[in-house]
Amino acid sequence: MSKETEMQDTDLEDLFATARQQPVTVSPDLMARVLADADSWQPAAATLPSRARKPRLFAGFMAAIGGVGGLAGLSSAAIAGVWIGFAQPIALSSVTDAFLAGGTATETVDILPSFDDFLSEG
Repeated sequence: MSKETEMQDTDLEDLFATARQQPVTVSPDLMARVLADADSWQPAAATLPSRARKPRLFAGFMAAIGGVGGLAGLSSAAIAGVWIGFAQPIALSSVTDAFLAGGTATETVDILPSFDDFLSEG
């Protein structure tokens, strides 16, 4: 190779500097054609048929209690309440007796009146 055809690193840098000085412009016609071609390749949006859904009772209940977490908490509280009511732990009875001390029998307290209470005169 002759001395004239060999490129040095500085020659390459000069070429890059020259390329940076000249801004690259694209004609508006070319840009419009490229964008039109790109739009033709875009998939069309699919339209789904709208179905009127009937609100479901269970879905409304789940939304009201807070979803699956609320259902789990509600069911575990119900199971614990049934177990505590059925098992009657001695420690729980002693705590209840300490709060209701004074000789009041809680088994004889009539919270809800019966039909006989309305029939009595007086």
